[in-house]
Amino acid sequence: MTHDLSPELPAAPEYAEPVVDWHRLDARMLIVRPLNEVLGLVPVFIGLLVLGKGETWRILLSVGVIVAIVLFGLLRWVTTRYRITTEQVELHTGLFVRKRLAVPRERIRTVDLTAKLGHRLFGLSAIRVGTGRHDQSDEDGLTLDAVSSAEAERLRVLLLTQAAPAGAAEQAAEREERAGVVLSEWDTRWLRYAPLTLSGLVAVGAMAGLLGNYARELELEVFGPLEEAAHWVVEQPLWLTLSLFAGVVLVVAGLGSVLVYVVQFWGYRLTREPDDTVRVRRGLLTTRSVSVAEQRLRGVEVAEPLLLRAGRGAHAKTVTTGLGRKGESNLLLPPAPIAEAHRVSAAVLRQDTAPTTAPLRRHPVAALRRRLVRAIVPVLVLTGVLAWFAPSWTWQVSLALLPLAALLGWDRYRSLGHALTGRHLVARQGSVVRETVALQRTGIIGWRVSRSFFQRRSGLVTMTATTAAGDGAYHVVDVAEGDGLALADDAVPDLVRPFLERR
Repeated sequence: MTHDLSPELPAAPEYAEPVVDWHRLDARMLIVRPLNEVLGLVPVFIGLLVLGKGETWRILLSVGVIVAIVLFGLLRWVTTRYRITTEQVELHTGLFVRKRLAVPRERIRTVDLTAKLGHRLFGLSAIRVGTGRHDQSDEDGLTLDAVSSAEAERLRVLLLTQAAPAGAAEQAAEREERAGVVLSEWDTRWLRYAPLTLSGLVAVGAMAGLLGNYARELELEVFGPLEEAAHWVVEQPLWLTLSLFAGVVLVVAGLGSVLVYVVQFWGYRLTREPDDTVRVRRGLLTTRSVSVAEQRLRGVEVAEPLLLRAGRGAHAKTVTTGLGRKGESNLLLPPAPIAEAHRVSAAVLRQDTAPTTAPLRRHPVAALRRRLVRAIVPVLVLTGVLAWFAPSWTWQVSLALLPLAALLGWDRYRSLGHALTGRHLVARQGSVVRETVALQRTGIIGWRVSRSFFQRRSGLVTMTATTAAGDGAYHVVDVAEGDGLALADDAVPDLVRPFLERR
């Protein structure tokens, strides 16, 4: 059963003329921005007004915060202007500190449309233009918050379309006849993978810590019942205490993970748009739409964290020029069946068969030996230290970890592999998080060959394919020296051949 909560937007033209005049943001942001800010502070207001016993200064503080938020929103609307020319996107904002931002249109990598709950109530969206660059101030592109949903859709097409060449109008008319293709969409059965991500446990822990800090700062009496429950649990037999603790953790983590999964990915839909972009829509309370031009795609990556892999699940990400791992703009598929991750990878890359399922070439036995040594030796060192300085039972417990360490080393070796397909270099590694990347061979701009002291003794090398996309470098780890150099030569002919010596 599938559901699509994405708002129906009017069809956008394939090519639109640039907005050469200066424009304000939508006037409805005067209501929407304060509304979003106030919704985020609801827990604080409840603490101030209800748990704070109705003291006058707490009520005045709450009212003052709301007034300040409204005034800040008004100031932002009055001082913000934007325009889009054939060369760049410009944004002017600020009163006391004036900011002037300009992003060249050829540097645009993604267009992210986000609609929080307040935006959705008033038919607005925030547009984030991503360039893939993160400097020391962590700024990437610029944000227009907010414009109407229809205008946001029009600007999405405009910003992902380069200046029109001769005959572009005729080509746009032909493209308008093509409908968007749905590559994947939300499936309620995917919820079974949510507890395997442990995101709920992290979210619940963060929320508990945040509320605890607020309670302490505001001197709120909310810990009494919790302390009484904790004392009762501690007074029970050890086996019952541990069982209760484990049960509570599992239930909280499971329910929290499902809740986080629904909030983040409800209404997920992956489409290929008529403007040759790959678009991901998702979100329950805050809807998000990220568009990436297909011409900037250089591959895909399928990630399988340990618990998710145990449940035959995975999630997928794009490898895009100018866009690294930072943030969630490269998300292609949320945690879902591994078969779906491979199918989506093939569809996005326009391949009949997913390159991420290609048979991989195993690495030498020396690579297995290196992984076993690196997994087992730390446990032996820990055992020796505990045997010398700690009670006898501690080193016996640590010694019991040896089989698990050996199993981890074996799994890391079993995950190693590489392959070449007609268009892609495929490399896989990792155990706690096993990652399989399919990188377009035409996107490889160089090779780096590295060998540590122990790799030289084992006859192994690490081949690193450098690219302008994704992480910027993808590794084929602990491959035989001859195989690694042959791989580099076959993947991109003539790139490393002048540096090879034939024997």
